[in-house]
Amino acid sequence: MEKITKQQLKYLRLLSDKYPTIAAASTEIINLQSILNLPKGTEHVVSDIHGEGEQFFHVLKNGSGAVRAKIDDEFGNTLGSRDKKRLATLIYYPEQKLALIEKEEEDIDDWYKITLHRLISVCKRVSLKYTRSKVRKALPKDFAYIIEELINEKEEIVDKEAYYNEIVATIIRLGRAKDFIIALCKVIQRLVIDHLHIVGDIYDRGPKAVAIMDHLMSYHSLDIQWGNHDILWMGAASGHKACIANVIRICSKYGNLDTLEDDYGINLIPLLNFAATTYADDECALFSVSHRDDEVSQIDIELEKKMHKAITIIQFKLEGQIIKERTEFKMEQRLLLEKIDYTNGTITIEGQTYPLLESNFPTIDPENPYELSLQEKELMERLTNAFINCEKLKKHAQFLFKSGSLYLCYNKNLFYHGCVPFNEDGTFRKVFLKGKEYSGKALYDFLEMYARKGYYQTNDASEKAYGQDIMWFIWSSENSPVFGKEKMATFESYYVDDAGLKEERKDFYYMLTEKEEICDMIIREFGLDPETGHIINGHMPVKLKAGESPIKGNGKLLIIDGGFSKAYQKTTGIAGYTLIYNSYGLRLVSHEPFESLEKAIVEETDICSNICLVEKLTTRLLVADTDNGKVITENIKDLERLLEAYRQGLLREVR
Repeated sequence: MEKITKQQLKYLRLLSDKYPTIAAASTEIINLQSILNLPKGTEHVVSDIHGEGEQFFHVLKNGSGAVRAKIDDEFGNTLGSRDKKRLATLIYYPEQKLALIEKEEEDIDDWYKITLHRLISVCKRVSLKYTRSKVRKALPKDFAYIIEELINEKEEIVDKEAYYNEIVATIIRLGRAKDFIIALCKVIQRLVIDHLHIVGDIYDRGPKAVAIMDHLMSYHSLDIQWGNHDILWMGAASGHKACIANVIRICSKYGNLDTLEDDYGINLIPLLNFAATTYADDECALFSVSHRDDEVSQIDIELEKKMHKAITIIQFKLEGQIIKERTEFKMEQRLLLEKIDYTNGTITIEGQTYPLLESNFPTIDPENPYELSLQEKELMERLTNAFINCEKLKKHAQFLFKSGSLYLCYNKNLFYHGCVPFNEDGTFRKVFLKGKEYSGKALYDFLEMYARKGYYQTNDASEKAYGQDIMWFIWSSENSPVFGKEKMATFESYYVDDAGLKEERKDFYYMLTEKEEICDMIIREFGLDPETGHIINGHMPVKLKAGESPIKGNGKLLIIDGGFSKAYQKTTGIAGYTLIYNSYGLRLVSHEPFESLEKAIVEETDICSNICLVEKLTTRLLVADTDNGKVITENIKDLERLLEAYRQGLLREVR
């Protein structure tokens, strides 16, 4: 042991408050050393959820096939396929499945007995890679002691089978079998996944983003890499008007205003009144609304189309104001309102003139097209106050900032939602912001710092305003690593019937990362080792129908956006990819579309369609091989120094 320095001794005095004796420090070293030798916990990676709550919750419950894998491991050929499916469905949806089974089974007590033993066996297996202390923390309070008794071997008991049978019989006799089964199922769900990665885009399109956020806030261990849609909502929560307009427009387009009105309690009546008056005689035919609810009346749809158009025009104006003020963003090509010939109903883009599909712009002053009308200004002030003062949205935004980041290096892998901006020649693109050039990792770091300032800064109004504009920049700029396209062709998609203009060319990144050396270059840029590291990427749906593969760069990059969003599934052919990274290696899982909760429970359908082994390890990974293992190893070294300080008489034990 090296000599203890004065600085180390100062720290060791603080550590001695927690471990005041040689015995206490020694016990903790033994505990930590035992943790290092446990198998690495399973990481579950999900991306591009887009508000699709039922499918997302199902994927969480089944652990992308991890629960079924544990059932197969435990029972092998001793249990038939039908029984395995039924047991898996019970674990996913215990309350709902029990309600059906209790109606079907003639001898429910016998079924309880068999099922309890099976669930206990699965629970034992999923708890093997954890310490008893960690398992104990995951147990429900009411049944913690009993579950611990059932899943841990007691060496002193001679007839173990009789002992466990008696506990199960007592649970059934006391009428607690149903509650106990539910508790066991939830413990299995909890233990089968050690850590969850969300690689962006929780929000927009689907109707359940708020329910998803509520669930994530209670999840035991997770991180989030912000997607462009998440950043947009974070900007809206900060009070940024252009972000607010974008959020409302997207909710309008996808028939999802209930997320704002019902789930967040944001009052949209002012927008409704403004739109109904301003566009009273306008059919707003270009501003369709994609409703999932067939019972929505035609009158409501017509009103929502007017709201859709009203907020879209306001968005174009607000974005134009930012582009003109922040010239360093270099987004002048998106200043389209000034390129309209309001008399002839045409627009000139890159020297070519196109007819507009409609040209009713009652709130636009052709001489000053980006200025809001007085009524639009008043409307945006009211909407901004509603967003800023929404407590639930504030909690969700703060959770995203606390648990999230633009990228993450975790257990030798690099996680981010979008891309790293590239030039065509395979060099990192330099982006000029705040008087300096940034590229690669430095660009990510700069943008994340200012996004946080945009929400939290209170002392410097100009820095806060710049940070808010940066959140909008991250959402929509060609140079944003989270957007990753040449342009966001929102105006063209509404107003111009030209496929070429509507096309949003992908960043060169998406072509270049087919090459292993480019992936290695990115991995090194973020301080990781290309020999062991991978890039885990979302954002761009993998079009399996068109022959695209989610595996790029000879296995170095994995794109796991296969289309959770129903809007993408016609072109992708599947309903999303997820990734499982356990102690044996990496597995990429593709999913079939989730039809309904009822079908999953009654017909016991699952949605894992294919499992691709990306990387199988020759040696099983232990906790010692992880980032947390490095922290534990350092803690052990500190405790060993504390022991030495006690033994050398540099510190005194407190008994």
